[in-house]
Amino acid sequence: MRAALLILLLLIGNAVFAAPGKTDELLNKLDAELNRKSEYDNLKEQRLKQLKTQFARVRNNPARSFDVCTQLYEEYKSYKYDSAYVYAHKLLQLSQKLNDVGREYTSKVKVGFILLSSGMFKEAFDNLSGIDARKLPDTMRYEYYRLMMRANFDLANYDNDNQYSPQYVEKANQYIDSAIAISVPNSYNNIYLIGYKKLKQGDPTAAEADFLTLLNTQKLTAHQHAIVASTLGDIYLKNKQREKGIELLIQAVTSDIRSSTKETLAIFWLAEIFYKQGDIKNAYKYIQQAMADADFYGARQRRAQISSILPIIAAEKLKYSEREKTRFLIFIVSLSVLAALVIVISVMLFRQLKNLKAKEKIIEETNAELEAINDKLEEDTHIKEEYIGYFFNVISGYILKLEKLKRSVDLKLSQKRYDHIQLIVDNIQIKKERETLFHTFDHVFIKIFPNFVSSFNALFKKEDQIWPKSDEVLTTDLRIFALIRLGINDTETISKILEYSEKTIYVYKMRLKAKSLFPGDEFDKRIMDIKAVENTRGGKKITETV
Repeated sequence: MRAALLILLLLIGNAVFAAPGKTDELLNKLDAELNRKSEYDNLKEQRLKQLKTQFARVRNNPARSFDVCTQLYEEYKSYKYDSAYVYAHKLLQLSQKLNDVGREYTSKVKVGFILLSSGMFKEAFDNLSGIDARKLPDTMRYEYYRLMMRANFDLANYDNDNQYSPQYVEKANQYIDSAIAISVPNSYNNIYLIGYKKLKQGDPTAAEADFLTLLNTQKLTAHQHAIVASTLGDIYLKNKQREKGIELLIQAVTSDIRSSTKETLAIFWLAEIFYKQGDIKNAYKYIQQAMADADFYGARQRRAQISSILPIIAAEKLKYSEREKTRFLIFIVSLSVLAALVIVISVMLFRQLKNLKAKEKIIEETNAELEAINDKLEEDTHIKEEYIGYFFNVISGYILKLEKLKRSVDLKLSQKRYDHIQLIVDNIQIKKERETLFHTFDHVFIKIFPNFVSSFNALFKKEDQIWPKSDEVLTTDLRIFALIRLGINDTETISKILEYSEKTIYVYKMRLKAKSLFPGDEFDKRIMDIKAVENTRGGKKITETV
């Protein structure tokens, strides 16, 4: 019977959880790299910090400042839009200070790249329109042509119509020819653009050969590798070579992570592929990473792309979670049915023992609860005893004063010495009486709660703590929360006791809560958890703590 149950359990487990594996070795490596993302970003930040320090040292040398500022821009251009934009404009200012037209146009190309990367097409074209490419250095002329090529292709894709898109495609092809013409033969720039042109002209097979040449023969930077791998991966995916395409996209995403590139499409494409294949778990994970990168970089266009699919994937992720929950519940129910067959026999043997243990546990829990209630009652009783005695003394004193005052007034009235009555009234010092009341209250409260001030200050940073002066027992702030600790929570009642307006009491409370290390409800709870004086129970000394 046990063997049969075991076999049935295994069959049900396989039926419920059997699913094709999506997390292969490459995805595991990618996830490991994602976990190291902050390490790569920290290295990037260290390089930026060093360059900023160097930039500050050469600020009086415009030519040297231009070179260092260029390095800062290059570090930022695919990392963070707003910072790259700032340094691109600094380059523009430095070029104007140097009165160097070539450097000025170079700076405009860099500004244009940043604007285009953030999806600001009009601003990018406006910035690039006044550039005379003939006055650019060869390397920057190549960058200018390549940037204009990308801008026109992007705009054609954005319009995606039969009227305007062909015009932009034609311009893009002219610029790509110009870029190829001035690039160094057999260099990365040369081979990539030749392959990219073939791809755009509808010859992916020829383009594939060029991109494979780059991957196999060229020593590429991480960023260059990501560009080539993602482009080639896209070709494979469109040719239904799914495994190759995903492998190259994973390589591209890995290179983007290692180079701290935030302006990227590879991880977005990867998320889309998994979504279309029904792998919602991976799709959701990578689309979140894509959105995080787009938000960090500040790419409007990329955020718009991701935002169009993120809610859909998120909804599917929710459905997927619900399905997994249902499958898990089915498994649990099935397992419970099987387990019940075994447990029914076992329960009969151990029922008495379990019942006994359960009762013992209930008794222990009840005793603990009663002990806590008893401690609270003990504390409350002690507080009431102290304050009943205190108020008896205070009220008795005031009754004696009133009796004495009445006799004096009666005597003066009988003697018709009315002016003396005014003197008696003037001698009543309400302010002094209230101060005496507060002074007495403070001493009685501290007697009951000797650790109140230190416990209260433990709820704040050192600079926000409130300590009474040498001639004080409690400050107004401390007195308000002392009343709250005694159970007087009503603002109106506190305001009458302390002779302040309700608004003033409210402001005192809110100001201190805002400075606390704990949120509102937690702060109130910790105030009420401040214990009274040490007490003894059962002959053993118990020290109450906060």
